Amino acid sequence: MKSSLHLTRGGSEQTGRYLDGWLLGLLEEQFGPVPVNVMVVLAGRDELAEREWAPLRAQVADVPLEVFTEAETRDLLTARGVTEPGVVEAVLQLSLGLPLLVELLALARPSAVEEVDASGDVADVAVERFVQWITDPNQREAVRACALPLQLNEDVFTAAAQPEARGLWEWLCGQPFVSGRADFRHYHAVVRASMIRQQRAHSPQRWAAAHLRLADTHATWRTAVEEGVPEAKRWGDPGWRRHRLNETYHRLCAHPAAHLVSALEQIVQAADQDTAILRQWIETLEQAAHDNADAALISWSGRLRDALADDEPALACLTALLTYGRLSTPARGQAHTHRGRRLYLADRDEEALAEFDQAIATAPRNAYALACRGEAHRWLGHVDQAIGDFTAALDIDPTYAWALGSRGQAHLQADRYDQAVTDLTAALDIDPTLAWALAQRGEAHRQADRYDQAVTDLTAALNINPTLAWALGSRGQAHRQTGHYDQAITDLTAALNINPTLAWALAQRGEAHRQADRYDQAITDLTAALNINPTNAWALGSRGQAHVQADRYDQAVTDLTAALDIDPTLDWALGSRGQAHRQTGHYDQAITDLTAALNINPTDAWALAQRGEAHRQADRYDQAITDLTAALNINPTDAWALAQRGQAHRQAGHYDQAREDLEHAVEADPGHRGYAFEKLMLDTVESGIGACVEQWIQLLASPVSTPEGDATRFFDLFRVLLLEPENSVAEATGLLLAGGPDHDAVTDLLHYLAELSTLGDELANRARQCRQLIAEHASG
Repeated sequence: MKSSLHLTRGGSEQTGRYLDGWLLGLLEEQFGPVPVNVMVVLAGRDELAEREWAPLRAQVADVPLEVFTEAETRDLLTARGVTEPGVVEAVLQLSLGLPLLVELLALARPSAVEEVDASGDVADVAVERFVQWITDPNQREAVRACALPLQLNEDVFTAAAQPEARGLWEWLCGQPFVSGRADFRHYHAVVRASMIRQQRAHSPQRWAAAHLRLADTHATWRTAVEEGVPEAKRWGDPGWRRHRLNETYHRLCAHPAAHLVSALEQIVQAADQDTAILRQWIETLEQAAHDNADAALISWSGRLRDALADDEPALACLTALLTYGRLSTPARGQAHTHRGRRLYLADRDEEALAEFDQAIATAPRNAYALACRGEAHRWLGHVDQAIGDFTAALDIDPTYAWALGSRGQAHLQADRYDQAVTDLTAALDIDPTLAWALAQRGEAHRQADRYDQAVTDLTAALNINPTLAWALGSRGQAHRQTGHYDQAITDLTAALNINPTLAWALAQRGEAHRQADRYDQAITDLTAALNINPTNAWALGSRGQAHVQADRYDQAVTDLTAALDIDPTLDWALGSRGQAHRQTGHYDQAITDLTAALNINPTDAWALAQRGEAHRQADRYDQAITDLTAALNINPTDAWALAQRGQAHRQAGHYDQAREDLEHAVEADPGHRGYAFEKLMLDTVESGIGACVEQWIQLLASPVSTPEGDATRFFDLFRVLLLEPENSVAEATGLLLAGGPDHDAVTDLLHYLAELSTLGDELANRARQCRQLIAEHASG
């Protein structure tokens, strides 16, 4: 049976100079073989020296000795007969699980809380154990002085230590109770707690003076940071926060009663930051309470720690702080303002407004509260109240960039684009880095149809913050509105990569696809947008327009009707539904819708032209000419309206007026074969086919790759009718009908054939035959 022999030595830092050589020789078998059942245990603060122990390093197992867990501490106390619950809790707090302190406190056998280290001797014993091997008095003093800061770097060390300790920074960093590998070092929590307790108990005046010196040092460093950081951005600066926290901690440790109000007012400000920053301030207050043992600090740290655990920690903390009667009036106003901000961000708008009202009643010249209330009003659509609040905030602080920019947003919501641009420009003059203000100014330019300026501003905003999804989307809209559909889709896709749930961006991308004649992709995007927001009337209407352009008229009418059920004021949706009705031959319904659209927007040239076309297709030529003339009075360069009015004049027998309109249409777009067809029809009706054969040969010679929604749809049929008498009219008509022409196409074709049927020659017979075949197909 094997047995083991433990050769144990403690305090290896001191005994090693005498024993290490002998022990290494023993283990290297300089004195003879070492039995395999011998185990050597060395205890000490430091790791074994790498150079001397390198040959045996593979046989060494390091076992770090950590502090006791709470369960281990309770077990030891129970074994020592210490079981009273209050005493056990006191030992847990005082010892922090350090085995030495747990043992010392347990050996005193305290029976009541006040007996737990009543004399403070345990802290003295613990500290002496930590520094017992440090014999240099300057080193000892440096160790004690540097226990006061929460964290250490060489600058803090210089501020904390006495002048005699200069040059000891690297030595201190090498001590076993100092850890940290980054910018800052810190003491082991138990070591620091013991040293702090000893210093506070032995010399309260020296304790306070040392903390005040460190507080003043951090205040000086904080002031230096403030010279380069605007007040509005200081809470976002990690260096400023670190110095402010350390300054506050040291002042609380020195004179807690004198500095509690200031500390709590800082927590009011921290509650307006993110939860991590609020947590830093509360944990610092809690550390000061623990290190100073001040009753008021302990009470407040407990209340705020409990509030921090709430589902809405900032609101809970601010509620607790508002119960403190010594808060200054400005701080109380800020607390109400920050509560309002939190409620606003949680979409509890009415509660937010009530808090802002309370903040302003408490501190009427609180520009931030006025601006926050203005923002809440703006969000709720109360534009005039919003502008009033922003203006009041700017009366107090004319350099308040956020209030200027937000007032600009309110003007934008009210469609006052020039005022919006003025305010947003003023905000950017104060702070050119405000990406949101640049983007909002770009949006104002876009809505005012200044697309180049819009793209410039939105691009500048995205150069500052490339993740502004709505700015990408807005730039995409500007590109779409200038006909740059591929650029629009690129931007809108980038916006959706950042936030796939942006229904409006999906809808805008769908609209870009629609305007680029990619109807299936348009419908896919618009449907995805409607899956996110089924009540988006604009997206429903845009999908309806895509269905119209894809010749799916029933689906178009369904979508457009749904859009109008949500928003009956969408004149363009009424116009598009009118177009769908016109193209399916429902002319009265078309005219009803187009008239309703024109009642909303009487200057809509497109709707006037569409209504004129509906009248023309229904053989109401005078009404057609009236509407098309009104459209051309608004937009005299509209070649399509000119061509349609010319067609109406021709079909009504007004050949001179027809010629004038059709010649202007051809001049406006010389390459448009549909307009050329309409003029050549006029020549044929007036002069006969014989006089126009050469022109017809030239026009119909080349096939149409992509027929438009005009006469180019019928060029193959007209080639047979007009130029190939040897070919069968029935066969050519059958080929056309096999393609499934829609009602709009059939209507126009029947009008053309009716005009040709009046010519009184063989062409007229062929036209009548074709017309009869189409009529029979339609009735069958």
